[in-house]
Amino acid sequence: MALRVESRKEPAQVPFLTRRKVLLVEDDPRDLRYYTVILEQQGCDVRDCASYVEGLRAVEAERFDFIIVNQGSLAFEGRPLVERVLTIDRRTPVLIITRCADMGCYLEAMQMGAVDYLEKPLASSHLTRVIETHLRPRGVAA
Repeated sequence: MALRVESRKEPAQVPFLTRRKVLLVEDDPRDLRYYTVILEQQGCDVRDCASYVEGLRAVEAERFDFIIVNQGSLAFEGRPLVERVLTIDRRTPVLIITRCADMGCYLEAMQMGAVDYLEKPLASSHLTRVIETHLRPRGVAA
């Protein structure tokens, strides 16, 4: 008589970022694709925009759980978008990413209410950790 062993399967853990709506505004096509792929692999519902104007339209039309905005140059072309996002809902976490880190832009972004300001390129694990850190778990009131 064979011994029958029943295996108990653990319920599948749903990744924290699954189905989170993320807006990614990035004017560099390679970076836009790179970060979109990372976010999609983490289960995010990504709306990617290749221009700040497109990003502004998106924040006027939809609500997002997390927003990533490329700074642009030292002129901080992403500023109007960040200001608009934080006018609509100050609780929406906004991450500024840039290739040309600048202390003035950093201070401005943080004073406006951005949750972080990071220099590109960002590793997949780093980006994921930053987003998870600043998102509230579902069902938790602000």
